[in-house]
Amino acid sequence: MFSIIVKVALRELKGSITRSLLTMLGVIIGVAAVVAMVALGEGAKRDISNSIQNLGANLLIVKPGLLAKRHVRRSAAQTLTVSDAKLLRSNVDGIASVAPSSSMSAQIKYLNKNTKTNIIGVTPDYLETRKFTVASGRFFTNRDVAGARRVAALGIKIVNDIFGGRNPIGKYIKINGVNFLITCVMSEKGQAGWWDADDQIMIPISTFQKRLFGMSYVQRIYVEAKNSEVMEKVTYEITRLLNRSHGIRKGQNSDFHVRSQVEIMQSMDDMTQTFTLLLGGIAAISLVVGGIGIMNIMLVTVTERTREIGLRKAMGAKRKDILKQFLVESTILTGCGGIIGIFFGFGVADVIGRFSQWDTYVSPNSVIIAYGVALLVGVFFGWWPAYRASKLNPVEALRHE
Repeated sequence: MFSIIVKVALRELKGSITRSLLTMLGVIIGVAAVVAMVALGEGAKRDISNSIQNLGANLLIVKPGLLAKRHVRRSAAQTLTVSDAKLLRSNVDGIASVAPSSSMSAQIKYLNKNTKTNIIGVTPDYLETRKFTVASGRFFTNRDVAGARRVAALGIKIVNDIFGGRNPIGKYIKINGVNFLITCVMSEKGQAGWWDADDQIMIPISTFQKRLFGMSYVQRIYVEAKNSEVMEKVTYEITRLLNRSHGIRKGQNSDFHVRSQVEIMQSMDDMTQTFTLLLGGIAAISLVVGGIGIMNIMLVTVTERTREIGLRKAMGAKRKDILKQFLVESTILTGCGGIIGIFFGFGVADVIGRFSQWDTYVSPNSVIIAYGVALLVGVFFGWWPAYRASKLNPVEALRHE
């Protein structure tokens, strides 16, 4: 019996192919939008996770100030120094490397070209801690740091923007009007969220503090643990040692906080998940609009086929048979529209990935959910027209003109 209902439904839909295609259009657009938007969000999530992993999986970050709810500092503080970094390196077991760091935006100039970029003061250990590598030249040494020498390591984006991709090693560049000798170019690193590791210049932390910005503190200390198993122990030791060094008594709040790369990844995952749900929710609105279109068309179809419904009832068709007939028709419409929409969604996601800087990833779950919602839309919005059809009185239906 059900196969007969399906055959009749397909025959009716083929009989008005143009109307069927136009009815499916809303569902096609809705499913395609959901698939493409979720692919955009999932791609951003994967890209950020990969970038953060690339910067060091066993990384701990010590920052000044107090950590309140949702990782927001209650007040600005200047409590960390290069001496704190040296203290941690000498006294905490399980540490592979320690790198104090500060960063500020500054104007850079070479001949008639200038731009604004991020200047970051570091030590040579920064390369190991943050997994940077040198593409050409030599990175500055601890001797350069001790002498506060004016030497610089350029990110590849700076090389392309200012030097047109030509070799800049041995040339001088002005940072806030101060000459710096370029000693090396860093390998391409990529972006991690809003931070572009290739759009920055590294200089010795001592030069950063004394010659450029006049500060005695550091903004953060990066600590790389030897492995993930000792991270909790290292975090405890860092907190205990710095509290004692800073004169923080038991029961008092620390004037710093320690965060792990895992926490940062979880925070970014939460953000991108919210972003993905928002995009998917907005796109899903078009599915609802498509469902309303289906309901309108099905109501018109019921009116047009009133005599047919009356004839079927007169020949013994039950209410549930009429109900099934129209529900099957609306479900076939949304099912076919959903399949077409999935292919369109793949295409849109591919186009976005090819012609923009956004990576996209179509997850199987998003396809299943989008198609499942499309079928539910067909059932939900097809039920009322089907119910109206099943309630028709056969005598009145046969008299319908």
